[in-house]
Amino acid sequence: MASVSAADLGDVEWRKSSYSGGGESQCVEVADLSATAHSKIAVRDSKSATGPALLLSASAFDAFVRLAAAQTV
Repeated sequence: MASVSAADLGDVEWRKSSYSGGGESQCVEVADLSATAHSKIAVRDSKSATGPALLLSASAFDAFVRLAAAQTV
């Protein structure tokens, strides 16, 4: 896992999680970078669009999603 500035990723398509809801309090966005030099999946906080982004391998992202889905609020 690595971290980079989301601004340094350039013009990538960020998608907001469908589970983020309509509010602004807990929004996660992802970008598929598999066609770029990073070959990863980026994850960022949508409230900090130019802040840090985690770069995860496909298997690490899958584990992240499974763990998040298993959590209860």
